[in-house]
Amino acid sequence: MVMGDLVREVDVAVVGGGPGGYSAAFRAAELGLDTVVIDASARLGGVCLWEGCIPSKALLHVAGVIHEAERARDIGIDYGPPKISLDQVRAWKDERVVAKLARGLAGIARRRGVDVIGGRVVFEEARELRVEGNEPQKIRFKHAVIATGSSPRVLPGVSLRSALMMDSTAALAVPDVPERLLVVGGGYVGLELGTVYAALGSRVTLVEMTDGLLPGVDRDLVQPVARRADALFAAVHLNAKLLALREAERGLEAEIDGHGVQTFDRVLVAVGRRAHTTGLGLERTRIVLGPHGIIPVDDRCRTAEPHVFAVGDVTGEPMLAHRAMRQGKVAAEVIAGRPAAFDNVAVPAVVFTDPELAWCGLTEEGAARAQRPVKLARVQWAASGRAATLGRSDGLTKLIADPESGRVLGVGVVGPGAGELIAEAALAVETAALAEDVAATIHAHPTLGESLMEAAESLLAG
Repeated sequence: MVMGDLVREVDVAVVGGGPGGYSAAFRAAELGLDTVVIDASARLGGVCLWEGCIPSKALLHVAGVIHEAERARDIGIDYGPPKISLDQVRAWKDERVVAKLARGLAGIARRRGVDVIGGRVVFEEARELRVEGNEPQKIRFKHAVIATGSSPRVLPGVSLRSALMMDSTAALAVPDVPERLLVVGGGYVGLELGTVYAALGSRVTLVEMTDGLLPGVDRDLVQPVARRADALFAAVHLNAKLLALREAERGLEAEIDGHGVQTFDRVLVAVGRRAHTTGLGLERTRIVLGPHGIIPVDDRCRTAEPHVFAVGDVTGEPMLAHRAMRQGKVAAEVIAGRPAAFDNVAVPAVVFTDPELAWCGLTEEGAARAQRPVKLARVQWAASGRAATLGRSDGLTKLIADPESGRVLGVGVVGPGAGELIAEAALAVETAALAEDVAATIHAHPTLGESLMEAAESLLAG
């Protein structure tokens, strides 16, 4: 068939099959709209499922099992040195985790009548796009949702391209366990993948250009993570830049500001992500890209082209799958004529390090920048009975409230299971709960969740 002979007309064309895209598509189909998803890989899940959130958490679980076995020695249980079958680890991650979830998404698409088309999308005009690839065709739509996600940033100032250099996608494939690994970037990706490789046996050196790990996160929450990183990694260099990188006889030579030249077997570059919006033909619409390729949207996820919506990483920070999913559902409901808006106050963030770190709502640093008065309460887990039984008393729960009304404005948690504990906190922030409400809610004992209640009680007492 000649390109252009086939023109398909749909109610909703979703460009990108990641969490934002499939959430928009599933909700639109649920609301009775004829919906297609066009994805370059002809599959649902996007970066999150195939080369991001899910495989990284699977590998972090492997690291967690190794670390728990090590901690068991403190209570009199010694399993001995771990014997790691890398092939089996990869197979478990790829087949029993990622592929299983992918089959589930494909099944939902079939049941809801959402067609998934493989190919690269280019907008021909404001209401028509071209699909290039194995199924070339044109799609005319009443509405479109752009959900093309993001891709890893390249390392600025370093022109070397080597098979020994990895971005997060390559690192999650676990090609091997290098004896010496350099991680460039002390954000959540660098810390999480550094944790994985350290657990598997690599000597990890981490370089971060700012004066602390996880820039932008409250320092008291980062401290336990930083202490663990110091113990787990061979070295953590702050206020340091990678000045040069070159191939050597046995690996890669890295010149690190203030730390000389060192040789590594592999280098992992984890310096952030960039919106994937180039080459979409958006210049043929009224959409004008913002800084760093971001698509500006309103609280309905609508772009400057009223019938074209954008969700997820292409709309900017925070680039989180759960934010994209919420935006996707909002966009679908607006398209269907329902009252909906992305007006969420709390978008929780979780760093799945050891210990985990999570926060939502207003941070202490954010309040200071805005010169907003707040009332703080901190509860150290050293006094937690449940933390003691786990042998993990290095945690902290912090509650931030309005000093006049007592409304919960933000919460931060660091410690085992912080990613699960933050859900209650997000609900409290989103529903404008008062510290008094949280304090008066009975929490099961002994649990880590009690720490939020105790923080609220402490705040009221103060």
